[in-house]
Amino acid sequence: MEILDLFEVALMPILKVLLVTALGLVLAIDRIDLLGHSVTHSLNNLVFYVFNPALIGSNLAETITYQSLISLWFMPVNILLSFLIGSALAWILIKITRTPPHLQGLVIGCCSAGNMGNLLLIIVPAVCEESNSPFGDTSVCSSYGKAYASLSMVGAIYIWTYVYYVMSLYLNKSVSDAGTNKDSRIHIISSGESSTNIFLESSRKPLLHSSDRRSPDDSQIQAETRSTKSRFPFLDKMRQRINKFTEKIDLKMIFAPSTIAAIIGFVIGTISPFRKVIVGESAPLRVLDSSAALVGEAAIPAMTLVIGANLLSGLKRSGVGVSLIMGIIAIRYILLPLLGIVIVKAAYRFGFIGSDSLYQFILLLQYAVPPALAVGTIIQLFETSESECSVILLWTYAVAAFALTLWITFYIWLLT
Repeated sequence: MEILDLFEVALMPILKVLLVTALGLVLAIDRIDLLGHSVTHSLNNLVFYVFNPALIGSNLAETITYQSLISLWFMPVNILLSFLIGSALAWILIKITRTPPHLQGLVIGCCSAGNMGNLLLIIVPAVCEESNSPFGDTSVCSSYGKAYASLSMVGAIYIWTYVYYVMSLYLNKSVSDAGTNKDSRIHIISSGESSTNIFLESSRKPLLHSSDRRSPDDSQIQAETRSTKSRFPFLDKMRQRINKFTEKIDLKMIFAPSTIAAIIGFVIGTISPFRKVIVGESAPLRVLDSSAALVGEAAIPAMTLVIGANLLSGLKRSGVGVSLIMGIIAIRYILLPLLGIVIVKAAYRFGFIGSDSLYQFILLLQYAVPPALAVGTIIQLFETSESECSVILLWTYAVAAFALTLWITFYIWLLT
């Protein structure tokens, strides 16, 4: 495969994303106003609660089996390593560039979460279908390539658990800090603004904590509880640890709709009786799977349109510095791919993965992809830094057209 062919293969999916983003930008212009703030907010909620869960659940149910999960166990580990390394590099970038608090969660999300599902489903079959593909027979390569790329959808679980949780910590912290810094004039601001809503919500909290407003009956109950605690000190310690854990972890945040859909997809795909009933052309309930897949097809266009609509305000006014954008690009397209080569080669040397060059190619490619579009969905849910997120995603995907091509060329040379 020549360099120009590789360039075309890598450029096409990136170009599709950029074109749909431009369409979202045009639809958000004041003269057209089809993607105003209220519309994008509603569309983003549809993506979060309907489209994305349908896409993830249907893909995992169709492609994940118990046998593939056992034989390809290193891929979920590899994806998790890329997320953890990206987060560590993002933390260093935040310290170096002194990133503003309201952008720190966005930086961590862009550096840790890669577009490992939809982009790979486009790139890998395209590489396999080339007449001079280095990965053997076209049909065999396409079949295995789609299975490997679909398994990369496991990254969605990490996005909606790990990345979503870490980003929410930073985003909630920045919002609360902004609320405490507001002076008394915040009451004059329109009640439609999010900052005012946050202030009003905080002002509705009782002056005394529930533990400080005890009734006589409460004291009697507590006395009985203390006597019980003295008799069972071990259970008391366990109860305290569980309470501390539940206070720190928001289960609603972790079990987002996409996470629940991923769990359902895993259960259907790996448990044979469920799979025979729901997945396959002869399955009696195959309409459930096909309907979910049909709804899920709207996820990527909808997410991309929302990003394009948010880009309009970002082009007018953006608080993202050049150094921050360059740092994210350096992490995603230089540092992560180089570290990925070290990790994959080490895994092959220690026998964690086999000699399948296509499998190794996809493992390497997982470190070189642009940020996941789901990062924009998370930012939109918190209604903060939408324009900055769109600017960062625009530049990272523009650079990906060239960076991803170079890394694909180098990976193929390295493996063949």
